[in-house]
Amino acid sequence: MPTVQANGTTIAFARRGNGAPLLLIHGAEADHSMFDALGALLAEHFTVIAYDQRDSGATRNPDTPYGLTELADDAAALIEALGFERTHVFGTSLGGVIAQVLAQRHPQRIDRLVLSSTFRAGVAPASINPEVFTRLAALRASLPGSASEIARYFFTEQYLALHPEVAALFAGNRRDAAQKQRRAAILARAVTVDLGAISCPTLVLAAADDRLIPPAHTLSLANELPDARTATIAGAGHVAAIQDPKAVAREVLAFLQARTTIGGNRDDHRGEQP
Repeated sequence: MPTVQANGTTIAFARRGNGAPLLLIHGAEADHSMFDALGALLAEHFTVIAYDQRDSGATRNPDTPYGLTELADDAAALIEALGFERTHVFGTSLGGVIAQVLAQRHPQRIDRLVLSSTFRAGVAPASINPEVFTRLAALRASLPGSASEIARYFFTEQYLALHPEVAALFAGNRRDAAQKQRRAAILARAVTVDLGAISCPTLVLAAADDRLIPPAHTLSLANELPDARTATIAGAGHVAAIQDPKAVAREVLAFLQARTTIGGNRDDHRGEQP
């Protein structure tokens, strides 16, 4: 994978396609590869950049603690290092929280925003779904034997019956103990985002059968965003980008290619390169 030096970090990324740039921000337990199928579909229309966050995949970073602020600044620095003035941004799960912070701290870097299967920045996931997160903490302590049960909170039973191999995503975590500790502490660093101040057009995308982050919580973000629309992926669990990339791509394309926003402003495609 190619890398760039940005914000004191060696950020590894994958880039494919042509057209307006679209940055994909992965979830807490993943790396850029979670977007392999979705990225291929979107690359037919956009220049798709999927990267590894700190302590993920091939990215290398200092061994100091960090939080959402640093992760959002990494994304902004990557956009600039790749030569783009601004991009569309798609963030899922923790990536959607990073995208919210990015939109507040670096609004000039975002054209349109997609928040997928995510939760409000500044809110602890355990407070949204306490029973599930308590159970997951116990299951993580029993890895790798508990990988299949953990997978049930991220994918639907029907999908797992057809694709039992995805449980390996949770059994084969390549992060060492220090990396896991830093990742686990990300949300402990306080951050506040005023969703009402995020002015870019935004799609809030929920998965109907998400057992991790209740769809109602994800969709409620749209109530505070000035220019938002919502969509729901039927029959999908938390990791809809893997379970049903075609459905996710369909919703994302419909939103990003729309000629007008919710507020009726024309789309000037400012994310495109000169």
